Amino acid sequence: MRKFLIGCAAVGGIALAMGLAHADNGNSKGIDWIDAQEFATLPDGVRFPEGITANPATGDIFVGTFDFGPNPNKLVRFGRNGRVEAQRDFGGQPLLGLGFRSGKVYILNFGAQKLQRIDANFNAATPVEDVAVFPFIAPPLARNNGNADGTSDAIVFSWARSAPNAMVFDRAGNLYVSDSFQGAIFRIANPAACAPACAVATVAHDPLLVTAGFPPFGANGLALNGNDSVLYIANTGDHRVLAMPLPSGPISVFSESIHGADGLVWHDGSLWVAANQADTVYALDANGRIAVRAGEFEGIHSNGTPRGLLFPASLVVHDNWVYVTNLALPLTAAVGDEWEEEVRRWNVARFRARR
Repeated sequence: MRKFLIGCAAVGGIALAMGLAHADNGNSKGIDWIDAQEFATLPDGVRFPEGITANPATGDIFVGTFDFGPNPNKLVRFGRNGRVEAQRDFGGQPLLGLGFRSGKVYILNFGAQKLQRIDANFNAATPVEDVAVFPFIAPPLARNNGNADGTSDAIVFSWARSAPNAMVFDRAGNLYVSDSFQGAIFRIANPAACAPACAVATVAHDPLLVTAGFPPFGANGLALNGNDSVLYIANTGDHRVLAMPLPSGPISVFSESIHGADGLVWHDGSLWVAANQADTVYALDANGRIAVRAGEFEGIHSNGTPRGLLFPASLVVHDNWVYVTNLALPLTAAVGDEWEEEVRRWNVARFRARR
């Protein structure tokens, strides 16, 4: 896809005092800026890092890949120094969201349409446990989109596959999962106690959770606010962040024009969102306005890795660092129209986010 950076006019709002590069001097209102830096490079031949999570006790960072071949998919564990500690092969099954709970890495296996998990201290031979299978519930009802002239167009959705994409645990250990194709949010009560056949409950099935846009993924990244009362949901193809008061909504639009809204994470009172088509990460204030911008695409290193951010997909916070996977996945059939085509090694970036 040809990417167009969103021109962000200065907006009123709370400028987050976070010790940022290019920070505002406090005498005006606007958007603060943070520089991103490389944290780790994936092993040679391991491509398209997507999901990410962290072990809060050790600082280990876990990354899963979204590769449709011929290269195999991997779950990679990095130490807090960025060195590769272990890899687990998933073959031809692409992986999406990751989560961490009670010494286990939880994995949304997009290829198998399952929730799985593995011991955090895994090696190449550690067994992978099944936790739940996601149901086929069909697409939601048609959505009427209003036009500027007062007319409206009905969009009818016809996805025929489950697409478990992102996850977030609440403080009680219950798990929420987005389904990008079926327009659903699922909930699994305490998966630590119910595997290998956990019940999957549908808590939302809504036309706002699907898309007819590009990239063709609807409900994607998830984040809970500080007291678990609101679930935030990125809709990638609609370039929106949605909000759903728990336990059951209704769902509404929280922020518009986040170009390729993808991974979400809540940190220190702010909602951070990876804008995968703008090659940047935003922090949104309480009104859904952009308060901070972190990172940008700065070209390709001589070793073939992205400089800065390129198709940032997923986020995790550890020790006031926000870690970001650079998916760097070409999406168009044309040749030469995407910087992602120039990438030969894939990496993970990070930036400071501290008040």
